[in-house]
Amino acid sequence: MNLHKLFTMQRALDQYIQANMQVTEDVFIKKGLALIVELAELANETRCFKFWSEKGPSERSVILEEYVDSIHFILSLGIEKGFHDLHEWPREVVEGDLTALFISTNKSILTFLTEPTKIHYEKLWILYGAIAEKLGFSSEDVLQAYIEKNETNYERQKNGY
Repeated sequence: MNLHKLFTMQRALDQYIQANMQVTEDVFIKKGLALIVELAELANETRCFKFWSEKGPSERSVILEEYVDSIHFILSLGIEKGFHDLHEWPREVVEGDLTALFISTNKSILTFLTEPTKIHYEKLWILYGAIAEKLGFSSEDVLQAYIEKNETNYERQKNGY
């Protein structure tokens, strides 16, 4: 998937939020914590780790929306560090079940936050790609859901979210 459109849309949303909320501080770490929270919310909706429960995962649309919430923050973090020139979503085969992927991704987020290099940023994208694959999300699914959530985020800002 070409990421150029997503970076462009995210940059515009970030600028809108910063102007609307009069953000003057460095919010890199806050965005990082938001990404960790969004990853946890995604894991919770999949219920992949809840061996003690018979209840299945949330509806696909709910899981997809949680997934793209994370994508917003990954893009935003990349913009913060100047990695918005990543044109293609890097893909690699990643072994492990969904639970293991969530643990690896969480570790990758923490690594990127403490060592924000392009290599660590690309690894984060690789792991999110592997999560998408395990969840059965196509590039088109992610793109469409991102566009819809981006519009929702503008509306929320306009309505005092």
